[in-house]
Amino acid sequence: MTSFHRLDGLDNVPAALKGAMVAIGSFDGVHRGHQAVVDRLKAQAAARGVPAVMLTFEPHPRDVFAPAPSMFRLTPPDIKARLAAALGLDGIVMMPFTREFSQLEAEEFVSRYLVKGLRASGVVVGADFHFGHNRRGTPAFLRASGAIHGFSVDILELLPEGEAVVSSSRIRTALGDGDVKTANGLLGYHWFFGGEVVKGDQRGRLLGFPTANMATSARFGLAQGVYAVRARLGERLLDGVASFGKPMFDNELPPFETFLFDFDADIYGAYLEVALISHIRGQEIYKGLDELIAAIARDSRKARVALGECDAISDLDKTLGFFT
Repeated sequence: MTSFHRLDGLDNVPAALKGAMVAIGSFDGVHRGHQAVVDRLKAQAAARGVPAVMLTFEPHPRDVFAPAPSMFRLTPPDIKARLAAALGLDGIVMMPFTREFSQLEAEEFVSRYLVKGLRASGVVVGADFHFGHNRRGTPAFLRASGAIHGFSVDILELLPEGEAVVSSSRIRTALGDGDVKTANGLLGYHWFFGGEVVKGDQRGRLLGFPTANMATSARFGLAQGVYAVRARLGERLLDGVASFGKPMFDNELPPFETFLFDFDADIYGAYLEVALISHIRGQEIYKGLDELIAAIARDSRKARVALGECDAISDLDKTLGFFT
């Protein structure tokens, strides 16, 4: 098994990645449309006996031009790299995206990064991919550049799903509505995120439901509510019920709180990944703590049922380690 390479920029490209087939894009979510690009990339790379590499941009270009970073990222850099490795790529290159970088002419991007940096033998992109100053790097421009510099260019049509195409924005909208089923269906795996377990207000422990808390930011666009979840703690899998939002208490930047079933250990400071299995309900306000405790108990029972009935488990879910 070859090692996976993660590069920040193209200043020191290892020999193992030279001459690669390269997929280019933002790849936020690494959803089923992106996976179709990766599948074509891997097939071409295998046929030629060359590496398969994802070339992406961090931070997301939309955040660079916003007054302040505000975009709900489906897959921050570490998660994107984990997905790229799970999909069987040989490496991922994360190009630092800045306003200065955005002014680079399309011709310069091709010559500096694809030709000199990676010595790309071929490129695979989606039909909506544009690059370079004023987005002059169209798919047609890329194909013409390939003819000049000697690399192949594959341009894939966007993947249809229902009345629209699979897209990162559709998935963000679904998660923002608490529609976990739609989001996971578009992704082709159960959406997950990771973070350090931090100390909360200890209220869950006092109620009899101690939780593993993960801090969130104003950009965390998941609908507030209660979810059935599958968590990974190292190599250990744990089922649970999670709550996001505290309408009865301080609801400003609430943590994501997970009550892990049949588990009682101090894991403060540990890295935890949580995958969403289903949405149980939205947030509610109760008259007192007794009603709240009863609701958590009901939610826990519903979560156990949902986890027991979990279907649509993909090979990628298994490779990521959330299912066996």
